[in-house]
Amino acid sequence: MRIFLTGASGMLAAEVVPELERQNHEVLAYSLNPRLSHIQKLDITDKDSVCNEIKKTRPDFVFHLAAETNVDRCQREPEHAFRVNTSGTENVALACRECDIPMLYISTSAVFYGDKKTPYTELDIPNPKNIYGQSKWQGETAVRNLLSRYLIVRPGWMVGGWDIDKKFVYKIVSQIKEGKTELRAVSDKYGSPTFTKDFARNLTAIIGSQRYGVYHLTNTGACSRYEIAVKVVEFMGLGHKVKVLPVDSSVFPMEAPRPDSEMMQNYQLDLLGLNRMPPWEQSLEEYVKTNKDK
Repeated sequence: MRIFLTGASGMLAAEVVPELERQNHEVLAYSLNPRLSHIQKLDITDKDSVCNEIKKTRPDFVFHLAAETNVDRCQREPEHAFRVNTSGTENVALACRECDIPMLYISTSAVFYGDKKTPYTELDIPNPKNIYGQSKWQGETAVRNLLSRYLIVRPGWMVGGWDIDKKFVYKIVSQIKEGKTELRAVSDKYGSPTFTKDFARNLTAIIGSQRYGVYHLTNTGACSRYEIAVKVVEFMGLGHKVKVLPVDSSVFPMEAPRPDSEMMQNYQLDLLGLNRMPPWEQSLEEYVKTNKDK
């Protein structure tokens, strides 16, 4: 297939693009801030540019990975969040409709409020707690309203890319490498880690099924940030040197309210027999041990 892919400079694309290429797909990579020479510049908030580029390249599928994922910036700048995550997504969907091309949209576990005691499934109704989640949910709505051939895929807490990872795991690793021997990690927020390498491998199975709709795609199991931090220390072989202290989320006040739970189950994939996502602990061990000496 010829695949048009936005957000090509991000941590998810860093695994998705090589996986697609391994399967002999042709990837046309685009980003607002190209990180590599093969990536072309594209601003998804510019409707005409998006439409013209998709019309010109005539791909078989559009993968829309581009997003504003800084949750606190979204809370500070809601207009920016909705421009990128909602209007930008709508621009891509409109171009897909005009050219009759199926679309993949990467959403988020943050579309849920977080008060459910068990993992969220695709049957649960979203009710976002913050602006980021609202902007992504409205993006989902735009895709649903404009297209009949679409895939909406929701990952959980994303992990991947190592040095381009600006999220929790690499922050813990960075603190350890700075020589800190005592770390604090939140123990009252829960989620389902999603490793980009596992996500990329399993995403192609969803595409191949030709079953359109909404899917959750996280590693199996759920945990708190504290539990992740403890495992990172263990897998770096520093359990005897570095102590992790569980703390309440109020210790780290943030601009955007976070859901208490972003735990998710890959219910649709379970039903179809396509859920091959490994346990989060297994993937975290591989991720840390492979990269820790870099």
